Amino acid sequence: MKCYYYLTSTLDSVRKITEDLHNAGVDDWFIHTMCKDEAGLKRDKIHSSNYLEQLDFLRFVLLGSVTGSIFGMAIAAVFKSADLFGQGIPNSAYYAIVLFALMFGAWEGGLAGVALENRKIRPFHDDLEAGAYLLLIYAKNQFENPVIKTMDLKHPEAEWVAVDSGFYNPLSKLKRIEPGRSSTKAF
Repeated sequence: MKCYYYLTSTLDSVRKITEDLHNAGVDDWFIHTMCKDEAGLKRDKIHSSNYLEQLDFLRFVLLGSVTGSIFGMAIAAVFKSADLFGQGIPNSAYYAIVLFALMFGAWEGGLAGVALENRKIRPFHDDLEAGAYLLLIYAKNQFENPVIKTMDLKHPEAEWVAVDSGFYNPLSKLKRIEPGRSSTKAF
């Protein structure tokens, strides 16, 4: 499943795009809109983006988990080599130290990630602050061509700005596409 990013300047355009994508067979759950003020989206019953799309939560939970587990393994190794708990302590005690450090790292990472804008949305921050609408259109393989054709033929006002192989992969990077490039030229 790919995620196509389109920027448009008006709520009316978002409404028409959503309607045309529905007619092309794309379900409402695969079209998310991000903007500065979501009041118009709610009024028109257009799906807005979720917290996983807006915030860098997943990436920081993953990074915190890895950091915590490495730190936990180091502490467990020091405790085991120094015999801090004495002889005969089962390995499960050391595994518990690593698990606790992993969970603590994930928790701390999540707290940090909730405070930051998603790094995949950051390239569009200025556009969103200026009042633009960012559409995230998730397309399964059978819907990729209908999405691209619908957007290119019916909505030239929407600028294709990026495509991502999977939005929820927290470690992948997103590159903004240069202005004026059609989405059909990517294939």
